[in-house]
Amino acid sequence: MASDRSPQGTSVRSAAAQLGPPAKSNVSNGSEITFESTRFRQVLGHFCTGVAVVTALQRGQPIGLTVQSFASVSLVPPLVSFCPSKSSSSWPRIKASGAFCVNILKDAQEAVSRAFAAKDGDRFFNVSWRRTPETGSPLLEDALAWVDCRFQDQHDAGDHVIVVGRVVGLGAMEQGWPLLFYRGGYGHFTGPR
Repeated sequence: MASDRSPQGTSVRSAAAQLGPPAKSNVSNGSEITFESTRFRQVLGHFCTGVAVVTALQRGQPIGLTVQSFASVSLVPPLVSFCPSKSSSSWPRIKASGAFCVNILKDAQEAVSRAFAAKDGDRFFNVSWRRTPETGSPLLEDALAWVDCRFQDQHDAGDHVIVVGRVVGLGAMEQGWPLLFYRGGYGHFTGPR
């Protein structure tokens, strides 16, 4: 017999009710479904993500942007992806460099994330970095892990693009916890159970 109870004893139906009613969609042209963007963000904000800063050098100048949409794509060949906004002024410059480093931030680097998410200002002000061994992209000091990539491909995806990078180098700290983003705010992981 199937149960609608979670392992903690909470009714799955009542838990779903706490999230609110399903978003109503408008169907246009018989194939496209649209939701109110605030509802879409509210619901998807329930998926916790890590936070990373993608960096590159263009004409000797460091550039970077904060992303949450970083993922492993393939082991053979080693590929990763992230999704910058089409309105990003940094992404075209990073793409033009032909290479980038994904710096996975640790829990003490919220200020770094905020700096690289800002529209204006010197994002590298008070941020120490060195060049990665393979591409020379900026590797941020104290990053929990880093993935050095060469640009491989870009795919259109609504108001964002899906960027695929071929991994040419990587590394990680032996200790530390990731910076997390959940429901519009930063948090941290206290360790495995």
